[in-house]
This record gives sequence, C-alpha cells and structure tokens, in this order.
Amino acid sequence: MHAIAHAAEVFIATYGAPALFVTLALESLGAPVPGESAVVIAAAAAARGEIDIRAVVLAAFLGAVLGDNIGYLIGRKLGRQTLVRYGGRFGVTDAAMAKAEAITARWGPLMVVSARFVVLLRQLNGLVAGSTGMPWLHFLAANVVGAALWVGVWTTLAYKLGQDTAIVPYLWHHLSLLAAVLVPALIVVMLLLRLRRTE
Repeated sequence: MHAIAHAAEVFIATYGAPALFVTLALESLGAPVPGESAVVIAAAAAARGEIDIRAVVLAAFLGAVLGDNIGYLIGRKLGRQTLVRYGGRFGVTDAAMAKAEAITARWGPLMVVSARFVVLLRQLNGLVAGSTGMPWLHFLAANVVGAALWVGVWTTLAYKLGQDTAIVPYLWHHLSLLAAVLVPALIVVMLLLRLRRTE
C-alpha cells in the first residue's frame, strides 16, 4: 500500500489534476491502479495548497464517469466471453465477472451506485453493466450519482484531514472498511423505502 500510494503521489505531484483524471479513468476501465489513494492524495495536496481542490473534484468526477462509460461501451460491444478471455491479467476473470453479474442482476442501477465504493466491483462496474445489457441511460444516471458520492466523500475527508500525507494509508484502510459496511446498509434502506412506496 505504501509503495502504491507513493507512486500515485509522485504522479499527481508531477502532473496534477490531469494525472488524477487519467488514473481514475484507467481504474474505471478495470486497470489495477489505486483510484481511492489517488483521490485522497490529490485532495490532501489541495489541503496543503499544492493544487486547487476544484480541479481535484472535477478531474476525479470526470475521470470516474468517463472511464466507466468507456468500460460500458467495451462491455456492450465485446461481450462477456471476450472480456474474460483477454482480461485475466487485469483481474477480469470468469469468477470476478460472475460475482459482479449476480450483483448487477439483483440490484440493477443500485449496484452501479454502490459499486463505486467497493474495490473490484468499482473496476468491473462499466464492463459488467455493458456486457449484461443494462440500458445506457440507466447506467449513466446511476454512474453519475455514484461517482459524485464517491468523489465527494473521499475529497471532503482528505481535504479536511489531509495536511499530512501520513493520513493517506490511514484513510484508505479504515474508510474502505467502513464503506464496505455502510454501502450495503444504504442499499438495504433504499430498497425498503422503494418497496414501501410500491405497497
């Protein structure tokens, strides 16, 4: 984790918001790059006055949304079989796809929103939505909401707490665990509210 965070920190320190944009776009396409760490590092740098926080938020949001939508198009055009055949080296395995597909089939657009907070699901989000034929407008709306929430949470926390880069591994470890608990709870609450409205 420290080595990955350091590499991301150097990349962002050298190239600024464009580096953050590229990192998040690649992660959203399924590449094994440190998306959360990159956002936290950039927002922490903004807290120290090294980069504009507005540029951080915009780059992170646009990179996440664009990457996921390119992933959606790839999934839609190539299909599951091609993705699994050539994506193994990037973590796009048959088992990973099957898990993500099961969640997508059950939760639909809610999965797209919540997947942004879960490692692996975040990387496969667009690919799976496209390969399973989720309507693009449904995916786009959920993807925008999920990206806005995810970027908002990480940038706000890191900007408020990020005067020291030592906070990066702490935030990444502890808040990822917290998100893994809170996001499923949020989905359950949303489903219960939806069921209540249909009764």
